[in-house]
Amino acid sequence: MADTEMREPTFWVLTALAFERRHGYALISETQALSQGRVNLKATTLYAALDRLEREGLIAADGDERVDGRLRRYFRLTDLGADRLQQEVSRMELSARQARERLRLRPGLTRGAMA
Repeated sequence: MADTEMREPTFWVLTALAFERRHGYALISETQALSQGRVNLKATTLYAALDRLEREGLIAADGDERVDGRLRRYFRLTDLGADRLQQEVSRMELSARQARERLRLRPGLTRGAMA
């Protein structure tokens, strides 16, 4: 399991690619939607992140397509990327369980507040 926390934009890019391959603009839209607006990537930031994730082996280029004269580069999640995403999900779930348990044990907290 990875020792370091994954940055939120990376988490959402990998999550967006977990379902199916995507091109850059679709990744920008999907990461914004999945993160409920917390992550709003610009094209230059996204492509720098995609280059880094590709070098790390977490994603792979998955073809190009020309639409209305513009080239769309597609990317897909690799098995290594899926494993790393699963590790991050497990880390986050463990952290949330620990925090929830501490809150549950906190004196004065009503049970209804822990919904």
